[in-house]
Amino acid sequence: MPRRHVLVTGANRGLGLEFCRQLLARGDHVVATSRHPAQAQELNRLAGEHPGRLHVLPLDVTNPRSEAELARELPLVLGDERLDVLINNAGLLHPGERFGHVPASNLEDSFRTNAMGPFLLTQALAPLLADGAKVANLSSQLGSIGNTQRFGTPTYCISKAALNMATRLLAHALAERGISIVSLHPGWVATDMGGESAPLVPMQSVQGLLQVIDGLGMAHSGSFLDWQGQALPW
Repeated sequence: MPRRHVLVTGANRGLGLEFCRQLLARGDHVVATSRHPAQAQELNRLAGEHPGRLHVLPLDVTNPRSEAELARELPLVLGDERLDVLINNAGLLHPGERFGHVPASNLEDSFRTNAMGPFLLTQALAPLLADGAKVANLSSQLGSIGNTQRFGTPTYCISKAALNMATRLLAHALAERGISIVSLHPGWVATDMGGESAPLVPMQSVQGLLQVIDGLGMAHSGSFLDWQGQALPW
């Protein structure tokens, strides 16, 4: 497989950091973003081990100005190249929400991070995506309206459902350039967000997710898949 240029958001921990590890291990060039790069110790250590192939840049996905600044900086990193893959991984979950006590601030935070951020970033970086590129929006089965059976983590569920709609809309917007975009459920993974009791570890999830991303074509664009490539109900 030829070397690709991949951008990963929320790369300072969890799935984002594991994406960087596996992409670098197979020879890709990676641009990794974090809200506070100076505090991303593990990511910076990884950059030191892969000089010239891992660039760490600041990005707050909730801030359109931060996204615009990243779009201005990227050409300095990419040179004459374009992005082959964009992985919108950064996400937020407010734990412990109970009906009757869900604050508006949680809804706003969740929507800005989980739905608005990936949509606006993809829009901002579209000129820097190669024709035929792939975009992966890290969603969740908790964003599936058809699968919802209980009240739980409402602001996360609502925002991930919104992200799924963003995926469908972006699929139409990018189709003429042959760019495929999907929503991906990574499984229940043992990360800071998923908790220690989750059955999957980041390495397993990311291995599966990368296989799905590698196999994407225009026939898959606008779909909602899990980490093993199985379709999920909207």
